[in-house]
Parts: sequence; structure tokens; C-alpha cells
Amino acid sequence: MSRVGNQPISIPTGVNISIDGVAIGIKGPKGELSRDVHPDLDVVVKDGVIRVERPSDEKNHKALHGLTRSLLANMIVGVSEGFEKVVELVGVGYRVQQTGAGVTMSVMLSHTVEIQPPDGITLLVEDNNVVFVRGIDKQAVGQTAARIRAVRPPNIYTGKGARYRGEQVKLKPGKSARRTI
Repeated sequence: MSRVGNQPISIPTGVNISIDGVAIGIKGPKGELSRDVHPDLDVVVKDGVIRVERPSDEKNHKALHGLTRSLLANMIVGVSEGFEKVVELVGVGYRVQQTGAGVTMSVMLSHTVEIQPPDGITLLVEDNNVVFVRGIDKQAVGQTAARIRAVRPPNIYTGKGARYRGEQVKLKPGKSARRTI
């Protein structure tokens, strides 16, 4: 029994669903998303609720059942509310600037790093060290935030670098902490 796949997805007001064979389109106030589902699975819209049904209890059908339900739920949340990830730059001399649609990062490298967002993603800089990544596609928002973080991930000894808001960086002791007198 699938715990995730069996949960119904409620459709909020203002969100329209169109099913055309394996193609599913979801349109809401923030935008429009579409995705193809596996042809073995059935997506049923009834009484303001979406249900994903699988034909059998085979292992691959069970896996696709939960995955498809999660993807559809994320699409509905994206077109109705949107997604946001926040990346913070920590450290002296670490800063970011808005340049058009993208951002330019100065993170103690020999050069500045420019990052352009993909379609449907907006980057917004607050102060000099906080970047808001917003969009309706959860995967694209997470991938763009990961690209920004990967420019200078947090240093495990000092904690400096780019990190997600709320991320805990466990600092390691340096060489002098190992010495005993």
C-alpha cells in the first residue's frame, strides 16, 4: 500500500486541470505547468480532488504511483502559491549584486561569477548578501539555488560561503585543536 500515492490532492480555487491522454496541464494564478505521466497510471479528477491510480502492485508501479502524486501536488502548489529558496552569503567580502535578471557574485575568487536564471525563475537580491530564488517549478527553483550555492559552498573550518537560509554548518576544529600540551 502506498502512503503517498493514495493521498488525494485537493484542487484550490482558481486552478484548472486539463488531462489529454498522458499529458496533464495545470493552470493557476501564478502561471501554467504541464507534465507527461507514465501511461500505466490513471489520473482521475473528481469532486475537486485529483487521485492517481495504479494498475497493479508491482514494484515499479508502486514507485511511479507515489512519484506521480508528489509531482502533481508540487505543480498545484507552484501555480497557486509558488516556491522560494533563500541563499545567504556569509563572510567578509562576500557579496552579490543584481544585474538585470541575473546576479553577479563576488566571493573571494579571482573573478566575479555571473548566474543567469532559467525561464520562469526570478532572482532578487536583498542587501548585499541574500538572494531570493522564486518560481512556480519546484525542481527549477531548487536547481538554480543549488547552482548559486555551488559557486562557494560553506567552508567547514570557518563557515564562510553561500548557504541556504536555516542551513546548519557543522564546523570542524582546526589543527591547533588536536594538539595537547
